[in-house]
Amino acid sequence: MPLKGPDAAGVQPGFARAYVEADVAALIRGPDALPPTVGYVADIPLDSRGRIPKLRKARVLLFARPAQQPGQIQLVSRDGQQPWSPEVDALTRKIATELVAPGAPPAITGIGHAFHTPGALPGEGETQIFLTTADGSPISLNVVRRQGEPPHWSSSIGDLADPNAQPPARDTLLWYRLACGLPAAIPDVSFDGVDAADVAAAREDYKIVLDSLGRCER
Repeated sequence: MPLKGPDAAGVQPGFARAYVEADVAALIRGPDALPPTVGYVADIPLDSRGRIPKLRKARVLLFARPAQQPGQIQLVSRDGQQPWSPEVDALTRKIATELVAPGAPPAITGIGHAFHTPGALPGEGETQIFLTTADGSPISLNVVRRQGEPPHWSSSIGDLADPNAQPPARDTLLWYRLACGLPAAIPDVSFDGVDAADVAAAREDYKIVLDSLGRCER
């Protein structure tokens, strides 16, 4: 059912807001069971004719939280409704499994201290960047430069950094935490007591990490 007036405030061009009722086929992860049918509000992309496409037989994947009214849910974001496919379903289940596993990477809230240590030869060195997290558990980034080799970076969960570890694979929970949680640059306050040359080297190494991770696509 299309929504208009105040109920459709803030809808982006090319979208229309609608109230949707959907039959629940499966719950991948959630705190409670769901009723057979749920209702929610979604911003739907318009078709080539500028109309809401027919959703009666569409199969979708919803990222939502319980709403106050019984039988209602609330999408967590504008793109909380996604077309279902076996690939998207499998990826969602994999990430949901990683979320509840012991030692799962926590949400990243910022950058703590960062420093760079020059190596014995020109062009060599190591940068360590300590991240702040939602639950206070430690995560760090390590970038190593050796002569005749491309820069190598890795991430470590815990107090001990392993410079020989590999970067996280794309579409894992750790990749998501880093790609979507790291700020665009290291804040100046993270370089307390670090000289200008080492600050510049650390910023260059941090850009290597960001470029390697790629764009966050939620």
